[in-house]
Amino acid sequence: MTERILCLIMGYCFGLFQTGYLYSKKHNVDIKKEGSGNSGSTNVLRVMGVKAGAIVFLGDSFKAIFACVAARLLFGGQEGAASLMMLYAGLGVILGHNYPFYMNFNGGKGIACTAGLLAAMDWRLTLVCLVVFAAIVAKTRYVSLGSLAVVSIFVAWMMIFGGRGDYGLAEGLLPEFYGVAFVIAGLAFVRHRANLLRLLRGTENKIGVKKK
Repeated sequence: MTERILCLIMGYCFGLFQTGYLYSKKHNVDIKKEGSGNSGSTNVLRVMGVKAGAIVFLGDSFKAIFACVAARLLFGGQEGAASLMMLYAGLGVILGHNYPFYMNFNGGKGIACTAGLLAAMDWRLTLVCLVVFAAIVAKTRYVSLGSLAVVSIFVAWMMIFGGRGDYGLAEGLLPEFYGVAFVIAGLAFVRHRANLLRLLRGTENKIGVKKK
């Protein structure tokens, strides 16, 4: 239990590095007062352009990669638990990114951080999610829809390939592994609840389309 708590705390500390907020401030923009008011890469993309959006996405992704690698190195010695520790660290990063204490617990939506977690966990999963995300966004122009598709694939993949033994988990750890994966996906859906309502109403913002 101690290792899990430490992974969460370590991940949360990594997640507190708000790439979007810091990058926008450096360029004399307060991203919390622009666009949707979200500090994630999608809002930065809308407000500041493709280059800024890409930089913020990579920054938020790499903080998750670093946290997951650190968790594996520091706490992965327990037999069959390395992948579980990485999931806990990734969850911590997403919590820190979404709910930073110094920004009144209002940060981003955690998708770029989740992408970093995917990259640290499994390159195959990363490739599949990248293709699906790109296809959905290219077809619909809805970043939120592509993002939620990615986290849904993530959960299904963890259950299928985790159960198959691809992540070297001890059998007794599988239910916990699945549970953490569901929490990570659930957080994405919670943070996208307004987007989901707009998708259902047909009023969701499309990337690259200016509001009338």
